[in-house]
Formats: sequence, C-alpha cells, structure tokens
Amino acid sequence: MARIIGAIAASHTPTIGFAFDGDKRGDPVWAPIFEGFAPVQAWLRERQPDVLLFIFNDHVTSFFFDHYSAFALGVGDRYEVADEGGGPRDLPAVPGHPALARHVGQSLMSDEFDMSFFQGKALDHGCFSPLSVMCPPQPAWPLPIVPLQIGVLQAPIPTARRCYRLGQALRRAIESYPDDLRVAIVATGGLSHQVHGERAGFNNPAWDEQFMTLIEKDPEYLTRMTLAEYAELGGLEGAEVIMWLVMRGALSASIRKVHQSYYLPSMTGIATAIYENEAAAKPLPATLARHREHMAREWAGADALPGTYPYDLARSVHGYRINQFLHGLTQPAQRAAFLRDQESCFRAAALSDEECRLIRERDWRGLIHYGASFFLLEKLGAVIGVSNLHIYAAMRGETLAQFQQTRNAPGALYSVAGKDAGKPAWDQGESGA
Repeated sequence: MARIIGAIAASHTPTIGFAFDGDKRGDPVWAPIFEGFAPVQAWLRERQPDVLLFIFNDHVTSFFFDHYSAFALGVGDRYEVADEGGGPRDLPAVPGHPALARHVGQSLMSDEFDMSFFQGKALDHGCFSPLSVMCPPQPAWPLPIVPLQIGVLQAPIPTARRCYRLGQALRRAIESYPDDLRVAIVATGGLSHQVHGERAGFNNPAWDEQFMTLIEKDPEYLTRMTLAEYAELGGLEGAEVIMWLVMRGALSASIRKVHQSYYLPSMTGIATAIYENEAAAKPLPATLARHREHMAREWAGADALPGTYPYDLARSVHGYRINQFLHGLTQPAQRAAFLRDQESCFRAAALSDEECRLIRERDWRGLIHYGASFFLLEKLGAVIGVSNLHIYAAMRGETLAQFQQTRNAPGALYSVAGKDAGKPAWDQGESGA
C-alpha cells in the first residue's frame, strides 16, 4: 500500500521563482530564501518519496472565473509551466502520476467531496515557484506530482474546517492505494500578506509565528477560525494558509517538526517547514478493504453491463487528445478547416495513427471503445451531417432503418447542429443508412 512519509509546507510567492531564475543565491537580500529551502532539498534526497501530492492555488492563470472550482485534482500525465504574462519560466513540464490521481479522486468523491478534475492545464507560480527550489530539475524533475488546486481567490471559498477534513480524507485515499508508494504531501501558500487595496503590503510576523505553532500542535484551533479572522490576522490573500490544513489533516494527530524557517523580505512572509508523523499506526488490512469497497460501491457492476463503458478518469486520460480535438469542432474556424482538409487538422493536433483512423473512418463504436465521449461524437456528427440516430445505429451494428424500427417514433431524427449547418440531407425526407 502507499504511505505518507511526511509533509512539506512552503510559501509560493513568485519572489521565490524570481530568485531561483536569477541565480541570486549569493545576494544577501535573497540568500535567506535558499537557506530556508536547503533542508527541504536534503530531506527529499534522504527520504526519496516516489510522488508529491502538491496542494496549491492558481492565480487566475489556468483557472478563470468562467468556471471556478473549490477543489480541482490534476489527473493528467504532465503539466507545463504557465505563461503568467511575460512568457513561461524556463522549466520543463513536470510529470504527473495519473494512476494515483485517479485513485485519490475516486476516494475523495466516495467520501462526498465534490471534486473537479483537470488535465492539459499549465500550472503557475502557485506550484512551480516552490517546486523549482525544493527539487530543482537537473535537467528533468526528479519525481512526479499529483496537483490539488484549491479555489481561494473568489468568495465563497472552502472553510478552514473543510480543508482539514479534506486532508483527513486524503490520508484515507493515499493509504488505500494498493501499490507500494512513498508519498510526501506538499502544502503551499502564505504566509501573511495582502496585495490589493489600501491595505496592500500588510504583514503580521507575530501571527505567522503563532500560525506555524498552531499548525503543528493544535490544528483543531485553526479549524474553528473564520475566514474573516484569517484575513484580519494575516491579510486577505494571506487567508490562503488554510491550504496548509489540508496537509495537516493528512498527517497523524501527533507530528514532529523537522525543520522550520521564516523570512520577510518584502510583501509576503516566506516560510518552509517539514513535518513527520510521530505516531502513525499502519492501517489494518480490514480497514483498507472496507474503504476500497466503499470507493467501488456506487459503480460496482456498471462496467459489466453489456455494451456499457462508464466514462471514468482512466478513460478520460487515455482519450484526452482525441476528445480535445473533437471539442475543437465547436469553434467555427476549426470546423471549416476540418471540412476543408481533415488530414492537415490531424497533423496539427498530433493525433496518433489510431486516433486518425478512428475519426477518418467514422468508427463510432471504436471511438467509444478508445475513450471518446459520446457527447463529443455527436459534435462530429453535427459537423459532417450525421444525425445522432445514425451514430446510435452504427454503435449497435445496425443500419439506420433497423435501429429506427426499435423506436416509438421511427421517423424522429435529430442532431445538435445549429443554424450554420443548414438543412441536413436526412431531414429532407431521406431515411439514410
């Protein structure tokens, strides 16, 4: 089974990434940042985790306010560095761990945390600023991450207690993962700072010190605080330290602090800390078995239904590229390009030979088996002038006429195509096949 070997907490201010990229280790203004992260690097080298569960928040870079989630788990196989306005930092993409991420996601949803899931999104300084200093890529990153993005920039946001309970659920998720993995939890954010309004530049080192004592010795106290109290003591943006409670909830009640540092050069209190479990009992096999049964209960048997393929995270990750291509057909320019020269579009999207063949041959059943979502297949159908019922019939291995005879209204053909598609041939008295 997987086990949590310890946890790291760190600020994620872009100041850290700026100092790293500028190689300012010898500058006395910046040197304390590197000194604070040096024990973190040493701990990672010594303890050799297999994966980092990385808790951070995006800064309206890849996650915009058109769809803003409280808890978003990355399930992809790699994460690029985001462009935050002046071009991305000169760092390689960091690998993900899709298998662990899928398990964690299933477990958290089973524990009734309403997660959202992402892949194909670049990560900003909330992740890469501390990551680049705690385990620099030489030339590649030494280990993968599972990113957990917490939406803390648009109220309402999760409460401190909810974050702590998420951490407790995260521990159950990790420990029930069947493979032998050494997992380190990383929490980022804070410490005290405010970056907007007339209170911009606010800091409270005394609160920072108290918070770091409480996160170690009395996290329950922190769960009883309101977000307004966090904002009063640590600045409105400093309230993001509730993300540390996710990390703390994943640890045992009693922990040992291995390292702690604090430095306030300008706008944000920059801290690092390392914690290890002091009294973490190994879960009993029966406990793990019960949790895995709990995780599987809702969908147990669904995949055994004939001709049924639940669209789960594994299918989503495998089919991501082809689904992304089909989703692009919702854009008029992409539709026009596809109808003009589909092969050029295939090459531009770097589709595999198998993915190209499936679309080229309109292999509807094969596309479902591969990992395409039906709700993207109907978009392809709308573009090429095929009704939904044509697709249903093909997936059943029937002609359209045969499939129509199984319907209460055999002549009812339809599509999701809009006004730009014009009147399709099958809606002009032709039954088609």
